[in-house]
Amino acid sequence: MLDGTIVKGIGGFYYVNTKQGVFECRARGKFRKEKITPTVGDYVSIEILDKKNMKASLDIIKPRKNELVRPRVANIDHVIIIFAAVSPSINLDILDRFIILAEKQNIDITICINKIDLDIEKKYIKYIDIYSNANYDIIPISANNGTNIEKLKSRIMGKISVVAGPSGVGKSSIINCINPNFTLTTGDISHKIERGKHTTRHTELMEIFENSFIVDSPGFTSLYINDIEPDKLKYYFREFKNYNGDCRFLSCSHINEPDCCVKEHVGNEISVLRYEEYKKIYEELSELCYERKR
Repeated sequence: MLDGTIVKGIGGFYYVNTKQGVFECRARGKFRKEKITPTVGDYVSIEILDKKNMKASLDIIKPRKNELVRPRVANIDHVIIIFAAVSPSINLDILDRFIILAEKQNIDITICINKIDLDIEKKYIKYIDIYSNANYDIIPISANNGTNIEKLKSRIMGKISVVAGPSGVGKSSIINCINPNFTLTTGDISHKIERGKHTTRHTELMEIFENSFIVDSPGFTSLYINDIEPDKLKYYFREFKNYNGDCRFLSCSHINEPDCCVKEHVGNEISVLRYEEYKKIYEELSELCYERKR
């Protein structure tokens, strides 16, 4: 048996990077029976069937430390969430939902705002203030002129990082900028709907530097977090951390209860916009929870 990592999966074939090279593998039928889907990022063991043609069977999938659904990838160390300062404009709802998913999986987070060179009025600074005050690492960048690309590069060294964000924000351009040896396809913006043309068709783990991997993934326009219980949501908002235990009620949802320490800090240490997003998502999850129990 030979150990490796799944770096790509297309049409039922899985490409596993090992010390002996990349093998094309078919998964054993037992995974289908057990309803287990091999995933990019999985640590696996394979059996070599044809060394000359680099063919093997995928026999063992090792336990995952985390897993994202979209992009579908496992064992991630770090997520780079990319939005654009302009075209398309920043959607806080999608940004906050992706942050929640990453927090739930205990994945380190870096937020990037691309295309700052196109934001003449520098409106993006407002978002830097909001998320840096919420204890997130947020970097304004430009793939066009290279602003802060070196700073972003330092964040990915020695890690497996997933690059995620809506279509059209410049994910592929940024990866190409980090390492010019990569030539990922980039797409134009559809001005009618302010979305990018999808240029990434599958999820792939790419070694951008030695021992440093990047996952480029299809863009998304919405994220679903239906599996989170409403009473757990408050733990995925970092700016609540210092206040969660100081409310009158230990089970405080920070919505309607009296003497809520979190609500007391909204507008000061806690952004009004972030708190409004929290309330909206909490109500959404509460409705889903109620429907499940009916």
